[in-house]
Amino acid sequence: MAHKSGFVSIVGKPNVGKSTLMNQILGERLSIVTPKAQTTRHRIKGILNADDYQVVFSDTPGILEPHYLLHKKMMDFVESALADSDAVLVINDLTEAYLDESLVEQLKKIKVPVIVIINKVDLSTQNEINKLIHGWKKAIKPHAVIPVSALNNFNTDKIVEALLEIIPESPPFFSKENLSDLTQRFFTAEMIREKIFLFYDKEIPYSTEVGIEEFKDDKTLVKIRAIIFVERTSQKGIIIGHKGEALKKVGTAARKDMEKFLGKKVFLELYVKVEEDWRKKENSLKRFGYSS
Repeated sequence: MAHKSGFVSIVGKPNVGKSTLMNQILGERLSIVTPKAQTTRHRIKGILNADDYQVVFSDTPGILEPHYLLHKKMMDFVESALADSDAVLVINDLTEAYLDESLVEQLKKIKVPVIVIINKVDLSTQNEINKLIHGWKKAIKPHAVIPVSALNNFNTDKIVEALLEIIPESPPFFSKENLSDLTQRFFTAEMIREKIFLFYDKEIPYSTEVGIEEFKDDKTLVKIRAIIFVERTSQKGIIIGHKGEALKKVGTAARKDMEKFLGKKVFLELYVKVEEDWRKKENSLKRFGYSS
């Protein structure tokens, strides 16, 4: 049997469950997941390997109208993912029981096969699901429309089956041992950022970025020093909390995830620094990895 390999972009509006879906397909928790929109900021590749195929998924930021430079960089990641895709998964959320016209117009321009995923079907009726299936088939004539529940892992196997019908014959792009092309440093920073999204409200999660200053991997212990960057001094106080309790909570929760991910003990040091208006500055964004 010939070997198949392909790049597949996962796109959609914010908060439709793209990251949960990729994690379920891979059987690994690569992308961070929170109830808040715009949790995903980078293009995160997850690699699904089998004897006769390799599918490289790109979890991308939710499609939005950019309000500042960080948003534009996030949309650049979406564009670059679409540019080298062999197929596109479009995730639709049943909480939006209509087709977004701007998204439909973007999809009509895509030259590769499109598979529409209707997520969160456990929260809807069969009638609503059927309406969306019909609407998508009429709007863009996709290769397939698949209703799923990413959270409950319902029908996600059908996605891989549909992709194997359309990705090309090719040797694998990455070693079959790889789960992603990103580093452990990247994923540990994301784990800290996830806890910030979970534990803080309002503008705080969106105003923070995490940088790994030191990542020292010994045989039985990984020493990590990380900095949480905020935009204003007042935000620094909120992140740290009374007597450092809030920051300690973030560090404890992130460390537990890191130990599970890395398979060894982790010593984590967290610091907070102010980097004024980093979301709007080209140099700051480039330093944080937002370069297209």
